[in-house]
Amino acid sequence: MPGGDAREAARTVTGSLETLPYLPELPARGPGADMIGRTVGLLAEMYAHVEPSGWRISDRPGRDTRRARSWMGEDLDAVEEFTQGYEGDLKVSAVGPWTLAAALELRNGEAALSDPGACRDLRASMAEGLRVHLADVQRRVPGARPVLQLDEPSLTAVLQGRIRSASGYRTHRAVDRGVVEDALRDLVAVAGAAGAPVVVHSCAPEVPFALLRRAGVTGVSFDFGLLTEREEETIGEAVEGGTTLLAGVVPGVDGPLSDPAGSVMGVRTLWRRLGLSPGTLAESVVVTPSCGLAGASPAYARSVLAHCARAARSLADNPE
Repeated sequence: MPGGDAREAARTVTGSLETLPYLPELPARGPGADMIGRTVGLLAEMYAHVEPSGWRISDRPGRDTRRARSWMGEDLDAVEEFTQGYEGDLKVSAVGPWTLAAALELRNGEAALSDPGACRDLRASMAEGLRVHLADVQRRVPGARPVLQLDEPSLTAVLQGRIRSASGYRTHRAVDRGVVEDALRDLVAVAGAAGAPVVVHSCAPEVPFALLRRAGVTGVSFDFGLLTEREEETIGEAVEGGTTLLAGVVPGVDGPLSDPAGSVMGVRTLWRRLGLSPGTLAESVVVTPSCGLAGASPAYARSVLAHCARAARSLADNPE
């Protein structure tokens, strides 16, 4: 979300979304509120600090880690305030293990992705940190069922060996698909033990839908405008297998919005092309912005959330 006021963001989200409110992220506040830093603050017994090149692993918690944890506490306080008596799903987000490994630097400046041992340590730290985080959310909002979203915009690049080294002159070797899948499956199991389904979000092209299904995720969040015909069969298999699609059909930056029915026209067309029953649309699709709203104006962000809710109602009321 745009801006830096946690209470205002929580008020906007909970007031706009009746069935899937979420814990807002406010990266405009600076390092520690950004996507990577926010997740660094959740890690168990692993710390990092900010270098000019990005977040780098540290020996002990410093100012940057403490700032990240402080802002997360502020955000949780705000959501707790505006969800009194709420019962239903509540989405919380963290960077997924592979995007984090691609972004977090080792002490030598290379990405943690370059070291399989570091990747294993990072995965274990994430698992414990997320377990504690989900328990905290459940304690604060007793009627809520947390839904864990793992943000993995770098996942496809990790699988295809397109993450650049620190020098920029080479790329890190592609990670074996089985290793990628196992790491995600481990976190799905951790969340599952807390009663939290897992959604993986990627606003990059070529989202690996089949791999994510095998890893056990409940839903996949993606930019609908980046889909190609090659992926349609995989999407059809995912829907038939019970995977929820969080379809990013509404622009995440300021601009004119179509009517709500027009925003989901492409989803209806895809359903017909795949031969799927229109009656499954409402239970299989969640309407979302194409990616985050941090680059939008506050007024546009409010409009988008209301627009997504109206578009979802249109999809449910008129699936054909």
